Amino acid sequence: MIRAAAAAREEPGLDVREEILRSVAAGRVTAAIVAEEAGVFSGAALARAEASRLGVQVASMAGEGARLREGDEVARLAGTPRQVVMAEEILIGLLAKPSGIATRAREFVERAGGHPRVVSGGWKKMPAALKGMIRAAVSAGGADPRILPGPFAYLDKNYVALLGGIEKSLAAVAHLQAVAKVIQVKGRYADVSAEAVLAAELGADVVFVDTGRPEDVERAAESLARHGLRERVDLAFGGGVAVGDLERLRALDLDILDIGRQIVDAPLIDMRLEIVDLRRTS
Repeated sequence: MIRAAAAAREEPGLDVREEILRSVAAGRVTAAIVAEEAGVFSGAALARAEASRLGVQVASMAGEGARLREGDEVARLAGTPRQVVMAEEILIGLLAKPSGIATRAREFVERAGGHPRVVSGGWKKMPAALKGMIRAAVSAGGADPRILPGPFAYLDKNYVALLGGIEKSLAAVAHLQAVAKVIQVKGRYADVSAEAVLAAELGADVVFVDTGRPEDVERAAESLARHGLRERVDLAFGGGVAVGDLERLRALDLDILDIGRQIVDAPLIDMRLEIVDLRRTS
C-alpha cells in the first residue's frame, strides 16, 4: 500500500485528491470551520479572496475582530468535495495564524486598560507577503500597527548611528514641517534620560526608550518633567515586553507601548473543518 501510494504521488499529472474523491466528485458539500479554542478572529479578507479563487462559496464568516469561544463556527462554506478539501488545507492557515496574533494583541490592549496605547510595529521585520496580514490582525486585536497615525520620520537606532547621534539625526529631518519626528534613545551617547531631554529640546515629537528596562523610561519621564518638556513629547517604550510586565508599565508616565515579537509570534488559534452535509448528484 505504501509503495502504491508513493507511485501515485510520482505519476505525472495525477491529482490524488481526485482519485480519492472520485465516487463523490459530483456532490455538493456544506462544511464549517470551527474554532478549537477561544480568541479573536482575523483573516477574513484573505480567506474570502482565497475561497473565491478556489470556487468555494462562503455562506457566512465571522467579522474581523469578533470574539471567539471554543466551538464557535467561524465560517460556513459550500463547494464540491475537492474544493472543500482544498479549502481545509488553505483557508484554515489564513485564519488560524492571524487570529492568534489578534488574540495576543487584544490581551495586551486589555491589560493596558487604555493607557499606555499599545502598538505593534514588529510586522516590518516579517516577509513582505505576510506584512498585510499581520497589520490587519494587529488592528483586529485593537492595537495600532503604526506608532503614529499620520506621516512621521522614524529615526531608529541605526539611523541615529549612521547620522552621528541624536542632534545630527533630528537636524536631518528638521525641514520636514508636516512630518512628526520619532527617535529611539538607548543611552549610547549619554544617560538615557539625558538623551530623552536632548531629543525633546531638539524637536522630537515622540521619544522612544528602546532599552526594554522599565526603570529607564521611568527616569526619562522624570527628567523630561523636571526640564519642563514632558508635555511637549509622547514617551514610548519597547524591547522584549511581556504581558506580565503590563502591571508595572501601567503605573509609569508612559504614552505608547510597542510590542513586537510577543504579538507577531503569537501561537495560532487552532481550528478544524467539519463536513455538515453532502448531497450526491448524478
